[in-house]
Amino acid sequence: MKGRLILLIVFVFIIGSAVGGKLFYGNNNASINTEKKVNAKFVSNNESNAAKKCVFNTVMGVVELDSNLIHFPEEKVLTSLEKGMDFLIKAQHQDGGWGAGSHAMQNIRDPHAVKPDPATTAMVAMSLLRTGTTLEKGEMKDALKNATEFLLVSVEKSKDDGSNITDLTNTQIQSKLGKNIDMILTTQYFSNLLHKVEKDGKVYMRVFDALNKCVSKIQKNQNENGSFKGAGWAGVLQSSFANNALESAQMNGATVNEEILDKSREYQKGNYDVNTGISDSKDGAGVVLYSVSGSTRASAKEARKAQEFFVQAKEDGKIEDEEEMSLDNLVKAGMDEDQALKTYSSYEVYQSAKIKAQDKNVTTGFGNNGGEEFLSFLQTGESMIINQDLEWKKWFDNTSGQLLSIQNKDGSWNGHHCITSPVFCTATCVLVLSVNNDIEQLVAMGEDQKTVPSQK
Repeated sequence: MKGRLILLIVFVFIIGSAVGGKLFYGNNNASINTEKKVNAKFVSNNESNAAKKCVFNTVMGVVELDSNLIHFPEEKVLTSLEKGMDFLIKAQHQDGGWGAGSHAMQNIRDPHAVKPDPATTAMVAMSLLRTGTTLEKGEMKDALKNATEFLLVSVEKSKDDGSNITDLTNTQIQSKLGKNIDMILTTQYFSNLLHKVEKDGKVYMRVFDALNKCVSKIQKNQNENGSFKGAGWAGVLQSSFANNALESAQMNGATVNEEILDKSREYQKGNYDVNTGISDSKDGAGVVLYSVSGSTRASAKEARKAQEFFVQAKEDGKIEDEEEMSLDNLVKAGMDEDQALKTYSSYEVYQSAKIKAQDKNVTTGFGNNGGEEFLSFLQTGESMIINQDLEWKKWFDNTSGQLLSIQNKDGSWNGHHCITSPVFCTATCVLVLSVNNDIEQLVAMGEDQKTVPSQK
């Protein structure tokens, strides 16, 4: 690549009690004035020395963002990302797709010696979006356009039932995560993409229609216990990403059944026992990391709701300042008892599971890194940002250091067990290392709202 990989980071200037916000890209020679896109106001509390807050008029509406959440990647992270994206662009097929290969032929590492599949294509497309490329801007925009067309055609050609969006079977991703992972990851990509296109344009409507079709397929595949059908070796991850995809789709106005989404969240939360600290890993190939990262992710939004409600109750004088979060205090503050039980349960699961998910004995996963470990890292980091958890920065430093130490010379990452595909693993690692770019969007996902407008 000729230029520095586009990496979006927020740089804050504080003058008195009000400032203007400006966004910069990784290329030191390229900056953009985003005054039309973002208006930022910072309020500092001199008496309590409280954290500064920025109010962003974003794609999600008005979002209050703690400026301390912003984390500046080190130069070595940017260099690593540039190498990773170089590898991915070279790995794209002429039809716009990317492939991981079959479960039976995991020894094949040449990206062009395998058939492209929707799951891998969606992961790479999401990494392009997160690192600054859109359908209209960026030196990789043509790659993203072609990938989007590949996925749209895959969905549009599929039947209007619960079947998959591809005729490929026994891919690495399907065998390890689940038979329906292609439609699930494609759903997530379409939700992410809708923030980057004109809401009244033809592209938006085509993507929105495909999104709804995918959502319908996912919902038709839910099991009675809240998990999703077609589970692979680590099926808990397929179910977790289905939960994420439905949450994102709901925010974009897709037709999501709230009961199905609630049941999905309860399944993920139920995999972790707060009292014992034990994670039920039977659906996660016996690997605690896979299950606990899903529990953390599924409980993040409700946990944040509990925290925000409790803080507001103290400000309103309903709860004494010295009181701690508890089920009884949520009810005392005015929350409906049934809602309080559900919300406090999520709070407890999140607080305990996030610690477990970062435990060194847990992060080793299967003993060495496979694509499942990288996916679990991604889940944990996004969960912490959704919950506005400042500890995510410590998590990022630890995780990025680990990922940089195992990057291959050609810029790729690969797994050493199960999902070994260098393309899928590289896309996932890029998503982890560039997660700072989507802070606004992830924080907004924790807002108690059903739909959000397009960015344009």
